[in-house]
Amino acid sequence: MTETNRLRNFCIVAHIDHGKSTLADRILELTHAVAARDMRDQYLDRMDLERERGITIKAQAVRLTYQLDDTYVLNLIDTPGHVDFTYEVSRSLAACEGAVLLVDAAQGIEAQTLANFHLARDAGLAIIPALNKIDLPQADPEETAREVGELVGWDPKDVLRISAKTGQDVPALLQKVIELVPAPQGRREDPLRALVFDSTFDAYRGVVAYVRVKDGVLPSRAKIHLMAANADSEAEECGVFAPEATPVPELGPGEVGYLVTGMKDVHLAKVGDTVTIAGKHRAREPLPGYREPKPMVWSGLYPAEGGDYTALRDALDKLKLNDAALQYEPETSKALGFGFRCGFLGLLHMDIVKERLEREFGLELIATAPNVEFHVIRGNEVIVVHNPSEMPAPGTYDHVEEPVVLATIVTPSTYLGAVLELCQSRRGELIDITYLSPERAEVHYRLPLAEIIFDFFDQLKSKTRGYASLDYEPVGYERADLVRVDILLHGEPVDAFSSVVHRDKAAQYGRQLVERLRELIPRQLFDVAIQAAIGSRVVARETIKAKRKDVLAKCYGGDITRKRKLLEQQKKGKARLRRVGRVDVPQEAFIAALRVDQRAGQKAGQRTGGKP
Repeated sequence: MTETNRLRNFCIVAHIDHGKSTLADRILELTHAVAARDMRDQYLDRMDLERERGITIKAQAVRLTYQLDDTYVLNLIDTPGHVDFTYEVSRSLAACEGAVLLVDAAQGIEAQTLANFHLARDAGLAIIPALNKIDLPQADPEETAREVGELVGWDPKDVLRISAKTGQDVPALLQKVIELVPAPQGRREDPLRALVFDSTFDAYRGVVAYVRVKDGVLPSRAKIHLMAANADSEAEECGVFAPEATPVPELGPGEVGYLVTGMKDVHLAKVGDTVTIAGKHRAREPLPGYREPKPMVWSGLYPAEGGDYTALRDALDKLKLNDAALQYEPETSKALGFGFRCGFLGLLHMDIVKERLEREFGLELIATAPNVEFHVIRGNEVIVVHNPSEMPAPGTYDHVEEPVVLATIVTPSTYLGAVLELCQSRRGELIDITYLSPERAEVHYRLPLAEIIFDFFDQLKSKTRGYASLDYEPVGYERADLVRVDILLHGEPVDAFSSVVHRDKAAQYGRQLVERLRELIPRQLFDVAIQAAIGSRVVARETIKAKRKDVLAKCYGGDITRKRKLLEQQKKGKARLRRVGRVDVPQEAFIAALRVDQRAGQKAGQRTGGKP
């Protein structure tokens, strides 16, 4: 166990693609934590999805030993940069005393740079600003250092200039970490209190909790008590990530590591819980824990095979351990059967969760079109609507409120007009414009969340040639003129296709969806009407023409009455089918029509770019 005065807990925070994971690689090499033959790019990105997409999804902790004037133990946490994974960053900050704020010397301060700075400052961390990618030809270290110095309150001359790619001045950065990041507080003599900041499930060992010890000592094979769950267990092992899982006899105050809890019930281990020693020596007061994340986007997840419902439920239970921001509840659809209504922090988060469920648990899933949470006001009653099919009929409520976010957009001044035009077209309300420099502006807008979860980011990047960046935070609910658009097939509403949109865009949305369904649904033996309706008013219609068997194929001439008789019989048969027929919508058509998230999610993945 390490003395607390030689411990430093810090994380790296930055905007997307500013070089966090590359800097973590250089620090691993500098501290000789990984043998040269085992080293690879983005070493701490363990998931296949992270390596394929070039993004960090899960924060990863690693324990390093660094020799300066003395031997120091550094607990480093590499964090994600995407706005959908801000909750991962906030949890990581609670396990640290300091943060390296990394800024691309070519790109300058971006939206997530500001967001992460405010998160770290609010958490009371020591913030060390550093400019990365100073070796790039287009880098402007002087101007970027001035911007960063103004933000953090440092003299621009003191802002470190490094290259994570080449390793230039990374030792100086580690020296700053040791000098400026305070050692953790906590006494060995106090009762054990350890904060669970992440967890995972192992099929053989049960729940494995990632903990930060605040007070006391956590010995291996101790009898533990989880305070929020009010559950006891016998821990099988504790250890550290160095960078692979390495068992140790005990974890002392300020140390970060893992704990094999021995629990098989995934519902007992919760992120934010406090671990203490069971029995008379246990702590009286739990640690503060975390603010519960509030989902921004909701979507239904259904197994393609109905028999996989139980497997999907178990998979969600286990994934929830590793992804505390995921929320879900059972729901039923007439079209898709039994499934779950799931809450996500954004479209990329939704896409990642769905792909992890399919890859890690071998499931085939259908995701319904994503939507936000609405509040329907009826007198003094507030009805929370997660699923558009739950929206009450028009005329049965007073009004609807939708979630609103405060969006921060950082853009070159040249494209300011295009950004303002885009935000206005999405029902935005301008708050203010601040100039970070003569060439860069920071714009604040109030925007409906429903207007930005689909293609807003892609439009923003398109209009600014990729230079603008976006961050947003929820600020409450506002009244809006929203309606439910239903899709009727052969006169029957299909709940899976229902959606809530603004009245001004309802007809256009309905027209697009019925045109898409006309291409996807195969022809039946009778004409099929596809209609988009708002209440009882049909706003768009397409017809899939019936298949027509050639009943006259064997009539080689002769009396015309024979042909007429055959055609009349065919006509009567089609009329009967039209009355009693059921439209057969194949699974492929449902997947293609409902998976707006496939296109949006792929675009969301593209927005992150590759890593340097």
